[in-house]
Parts: sequence; structure tokens; C-alpha cells
Amino acid sequence: MTTQLKMVGPVVSGMDGALAEAVVTAIEDDNPDLEVDVDDQGGYIRVQTPGRCRITRASLEDALGRTFHMHELEPSLAGFAGRMKVTDEDIIWYLERED
Repeated sequence: MTTQLKMVGPVVSGMDGALAEAVVTAIEDDNPDLEVDVDDQGGYIRVQTPGRCRITRASLEDALGRTFHMHELEPSLAGFAGRMKVTDEDIIWYLERED
């Protein structure tokens, strides 16, 4: 019997299309060994990976082509799956406590 990890990651409002696309690109870049599931519902995009999902400021800046501060993502987060840890350099969604 195989155990499948639960999916974690952000739900991003689709209002800012450039930011939503950048989030998908950055998560794909920051999680190269994980399958990234993207569910575009028009008004929002759910981006998830199994067990742990990381997005870095550097990858978002590369995808957007401009300087970006992690707190700028907060207004576009409609929700998320898992627990979330935020720093100035990255956001990590995960299942278990990491304190």
C-alpha cells in the first residue's frame, strides 16, 4: 500500500494575472523535485505540491522582472493548504510543525 502525501501550497487570487503566473513559475523553479499541481479556476489559482511547497523572493523577482517583497504576496493569497512559515526571503507551506 502506497502512502500519498497531502498537497500543500497557496491559493492565489487571479485578479493580478502577472503575479499569479509568477507564483506558478516561482513554485515550479523552487520545487524542482516535486510535482506541481496547478488548478486555474479563473478567479483563483490553487498551486500545490505534495507535503512541502517553497517559494522564494529571488524566484518571484526573476519571474516578475522586478524587485519584490514577500509581504506583497499577502493581499493576493485567497487561502492556502497546510501550515505556512513566512520570512523575508521565502514562504514555505508544510504539513508538520517546523518550529
